[in-house]
Amino acid sequence: MKKIRLFITLLAVLLIASGCLAEMRGQKITIQKRNSEDEIFEDFKEVTQRKQVRKAIEIVENANWEIEKVESTGYADYQFQFPFKSNNEDKIASYLLWITPNGENLEISTESDRYVKLTNQDSANLYEILTGEELRK
Repeated sequence: MKKIRLFITLLAVLLIASGCLAEMRGQKITIQKRNSEDEIFEDFKEVTQRKQVRKAIEIVENANWEIEKVESTGYADYQFQFPFKSNNEDKIASYLLWITPNGENLEISTESDRYVKLTNQDSANLYEILTGEELRK
């Protein structure tokens, strides 16, 4: 009887752990950095630490987005993507990111004509998550 209980307990723990691992799979942010003066992005970094991924997604989702087509004077500094679920479908959210000329804020736009200029604090936090460096000031 003790062996059966032990077996069932171990099986339950394994099932729960595998469910958590499946949930974590795909939870990453891929970042590309623009190379020199071209509009060519090269793979730069992947963020896979769960806490950082959640924080970055929270910053982006809670930003005060505006719906407007942005005519930029230059190429984006970075491009980043992360997966999300919408109507039980796996999708990829893709963003272009600029560092403002004063180096204090980040501006983000999407292909669907959404734009946001992040606050100083959100800019600093997101930049550190995406690059591993502090936002220059």
